[in-house]
Amino acid sequence: RVLQVQPRAEELSELYRELSQHPGLSTACLGPDLTTQYGGKYCSLYTEWSQRDLARAENIKFCRQYLIFHDGASIVYSGPAGTCSEIKGELLSRESPSGTLKAVLRKVPGKEKEKEKQFLEVWDQNRKVKSIDLTALEKHGSVYDDDQFGCLAWSHSETHLLYVAEKKRPKAESFFQSKAPELGTSDEDTGHPKKEDAAVKVGSPHPGSGGGWLGGNGADQAVPQGEQFVYHEDWGETLTTCSVPVLCVLDIEGNSISVLEGIPEHLSPGQAFWSPEDTGVVFVGWWHEPFRLGLRHCTNRRSALFYVDLTGGRCELLSEDTKAVWSPRLSPDGCRIVYLENNVLGPHQQCSRLCMYDWYTKHTSTVLEAVPRQAQGAFPGIYCGALPGMCWAADSRRILLDTAQRSQQDVFVVDTATGATTSLTADTPQGSWSVLTIDRDLLVARFSTPSCPPMLKVAVLPAAGHEAQAQWICLQDAPPVPGISWGIRTLQPPPEQEHPQYAGLDFDAILMRPSEGPTAQKPPLVVMPHGGPHSVFTAGWMLYPAALCRVGFAVLLVNYRGSLGFGQDSVASLPGNVGTQDVRDVQLCVERVLQEETLDASRVALVGGSHGGFLSCHLIGQFPDTYRACVVRNPVVNIASMVAATDIPDWCLTETGLPYTPEALPDPAQWTEMLHKSPMRYVDRVRAPVLLMLGEDDRRVPPKQGLEYYRALKARGVPTRLLWYPGNNHALAGVEAEADGFMNMALWLLKHLQC
Repeated sequence: RVLQVQPRAEELSELYRELSQHPGLSTACLGPDLTTQYGGKYCSLYTEWSQRDLARAENIKFCRQYLIFHDGASIVYSGPAGTCSEIKGELLSRESPSGTLKAVLRKVPGKEKEKEKQFLEVWDQNRKVKSIDLTALEKHGSVYDDDQFGCLAWSHSETHLLYVAEKKRPKAESFFQSKAPELGTSDEDTGHPKKEDAAVKVGSPHPGSGGGWLGGNGADQAVPQGEQFVYHEDWGETLTTCSVPVLCVLDIEGNSISVLEGIPEHLSPGQAFWSPEDTGVVFVGWWHEPFRLGLRHCTNRRSALFYVDLTGGRCELLSEDTKAVWSPRLSPDGCRIVYLENNVLGPHQQCSRLCMYDWYTKHTSTVLEAVPRQAQGAFPGIYCGALPGMCWAADSRRILLDTAQRSQQDVFVVDTATGATTSLTADTPQGSWSVLTIDRDLLVARFSTPSCPPMLKVAVLPAAGHEAQAQWICLQDAPPVPGISWGIRTLQPPPEQEHPQYAGLDFDAILMRPSEGPTAQKPPLVVMPHGGPHSVFTAGWMLYPAALCRVGFAVLLVNYRGSLGFGQDSVASLPGNVGTQDVRDVQLCVERVLQEETLDASRVALVGGSHGGFLSCHLIGQFPDTYRACVVRNPVVNIASMVAATDIPDWCLTETGLPYTPEALPDPAQWTEMLHKSPMRYVDRVRAPVLLMLGEDDRRVPPKQGLEYYRALKARGVPTRLLWYPGNNHALAGVEAEADGFMNMALWLLKHLQC
């Protein structure tokens, strides 16, 4: 059903409620192979999904299991096993290598005035066998459950668990703290156990030798005075509780916890796993001197791969120490580690290299280089935030990954010995594919399109050389949302807008439009440039565009030059040209679509967040006659005023085309250049009504950016409204903020486009 003209708020909310109920698929895990009495093989598939619960104003997680019968070469039968079940309190979970045990990090509300607690649990196939109150032990701070540092890794022997937590910080006292008088009693006198006796013991042998852990016992330290208000750096947007991560180990059999020592003090460790033979731990270490910069979505921070030996305490560098590395994955035979690598600084997202470290020869090789430009039908390059948690084929030679390929996302298999790549999704319909896991060559993936919510797909990885013959089977279908049609178009800038160094670059846009209803013949147009700027719209399910299309708008998603998936040359073409090249690309796309499609050129609006908000504010100032309304979420409006307040000051200089060094201060000419490239330069020309949505806790684009624009517009008499969302950061992804944001956005567009 497409909404009629002038829909009531009740109809909009009902539409949003309907579309927001489509769940997202986040995790998949394959159980061990079992044999039937007739000799057939089958395994269980455990999946986790997330869904918005508007009544509870929260995202809920639920699990669903499936059975897969296969003969090793093909899937014979697959289907669901039981119904969905909500998951409560789980922060991390991980199956053991054999599949017989499962570790769970769980948060539990504290009683009365107690703070929330964290428990580390171990389950076997029948019951919970361990439950350890990590909060009560006070060996470290909160365990990291993010995907930047966090991990929960089983040792190969399945006797130890490795995780990352915040370093224990001594409780500071005032210089004037009153001390309780000594009463002359001891723990023995009162009969209470000592704190260290009440907790599990610390310091047990590691799983590979008879030696001891390199770990402190977490003993109470002297309480420092005058340090109550010392500033502690953090890792920025979404990582504000992460400051000094430490590697921690639970000895399951010995009931002991150790905090590993031997990590150099200038490094913050994360993404850790056990080395072959459990002799030590491999981890990524990020440099945090001279100060921490924001890390979320920043794959250009100096980091390297390290190994810490648990017997001698030696910390060894495994990769170059002048690059940015992340996402290390150990092969099933324990011989090789693949990881992703970028250059330090420069664009936050780039075309990445795939590197491999041989554990026994100590040799490092580059499997895949960055791709300057994609040749017709060739591999596009790697543009992904991380490799799948399990990405190796059973032969320990091939790996699976997904990556943007222009405006799609596809799955590729990479031969690490030869660097050969093969698409596993080339013959499938256009859309967005993501690898969830591969185990024993059973491959699990997610697929969606702009008109179809995520569905679950499975396949058997064919033998080497025959990968293109992969047969995908849909295990959990999601029927297409009616009333939406879409397509991808490619645009070439005119000669006068070509980049002098990177000529010949083109770009894409995804056009969604209503296929039924009163506006289907000539709908108004909503233009949405993406943020980043080095990110990309892929042809997958997106709630806001789908909902706007169902309201009756055509939606244009623009992947301007500088987007990922089009080669490193495209990425490199944008720094120094923000506010001109990207703006002109979007405007060219809008003008071309209005010429070639039956759209209402008198009713065009902009919606954008972050750098998409930057472009939207530029466009309503540079091309005021084109746009009738604008909605921006946490927009960059003044790079010069943002540089001193953001968690990514390097972004401000890099995208302006200026060099960044931690010690450098912008000179007057550089301040001028940053302001010159900002939307604030064109604020006097803005006529379109503007709705601003700001997250109070945004560390990336601080809300003062939006306030600055709000005041400038108000002073010039431009109709302006500002929505302020407490408890929300840059993404404005809280369920309540996201729902309220859609309602206000839709009503603003309907009002000012006079629909």
